[in-house]
Amino acid sequence: MSHMSSGNALETLLDGVRRFRREIYSQNRERYRQAASQPQRPHTLFITCADSRIDPELLTQSGPGDIFVTRNIGNLVPAYGQMLGGVSSVIEYAVQALGVAQIVICGHTDCGAMKGLLHREKLVNMPTVNAWLQNAEAALSVVEARDSAANETAKLDRLIEENVLLQLNHLRTHPSVAGKIAQKKLAVYGWVYDIGNGHVNMYDDATGRFVTVDDQPETASPARAAHPATT
Repeated sequence: MSHMSSGNALETLLDGVRRFRREIYSQNRERYRQAASQPQRPHTLFITCADSRIDPELLTQSGPGDIFVTRNIGNLVPAYGQMLGGVSSVIEYAVQALGVAQIVICGHTDCGAMKGLLHREKLVNMPTVNAWLQNAEAALSVVEARDSAANETAKLDRLIEENVLLQLNHLRTHPSVAGKIAQKKLAVYGWVYDIGNGHVNMYDDATGRFVTVDDQPETASPARAAHPATT
């Protein structure tokens, strides 16, 4: 796929804004107005990768006010005290100020960040990315220790999963998170989104495995039914 010129890229975004206003906002006007007039009360903090193929609201069929989202290269969560900044601030705000009930860390298949972790030599011209990926190095160590003979594809898939588990461990080091978990007021979950197949695999503590979320038909709630994610 060739890159768009800046003018074409801007027009693509503006066309989307126009369609949103015409087709989406007009059908859900009251919900948006209600969201704008009340303090936000999201039920979930959703931490995922900046990869452009991921749409958290579409994936979870969430509407305005439902989920609080933060994204970065590799869906990483630096351990508390390490690289305090945007991610740490989002976590603290979501837990302490917004009172979210759960936090989801969502990795995904074909993750470029994890490919970069496997081939650090390709990051010589991206020193900031290279430094950021230090937050995932322990996951690579686990994979290499367990799966030294695995082929590249299997190794990448395993690394994507191990990285989610590592970031969950990092998440638990944040005081705001640890305190709420101790009070049983907060749950944390690890997901891997399979982009090509549309599956979400969720880590199951009981089995120590990522298990595919059952594809069972459910009656949409009013909030989900009103969300334009299927358009």
